[in-house]
Amino acid sequence: MAAPGKYVPDVTEGITRVEDLPPAKVVKRSRNYRRRPCPNCGRSAYRLRTVTRKLHDLGDPISGRPRQIHLTYSQHRCLGCNTYFNADMDDVALPKSHYTHRVVHTAVRLVVEDGLPYRSASWHLWRDHRVFVPFATIQNWVEAGGEKGGRRHPRGVS
Repeated sequence: MAAPGKYVPDVTEGITRVEDLPPAKVVKRSRNYRRRPCPNCGRSAYRLRTVTRKLHDLGDPISGRPRQIHLTYSQHRCLGCNTYFNADMDDVALPKSHYTHRVVHTAVRLVVEDGLPYRSASWHLWRDHRVFVPFATIQNWVEAGGEKGGRRHPRGVS
């Protein structure tokens, strides 16, 4: 264990192959429901199928391993208005995002509050939080104000 003030080099420094990096710690979460209310008409909609989505989260600094969330969610179909929709996952990550809200907020905070350049913020996220985010992705998040696209949520959730 490292003592305060003792320099400990990064164990991943110099690794050039992705296969040699420490394996991710997998955390399983579930948003799997048999029935959900339809966002359009409010009728009860049955579960059509279940799908697993993989999300990158802030890693564990003690073990030095990245963390990946396997989120199992249900897809539903409303017979009343013939609408297909997914179980709500807005509390974990934005739609079509590969990263959790915690990663996005940390990356934007590093650039905006700490004044780090995008490349340095990308390296900082890997070094301290064991999550790899390309610097161009961080740039997109900062320029969008931390939000994804200009698309509004169908139920008005921000």
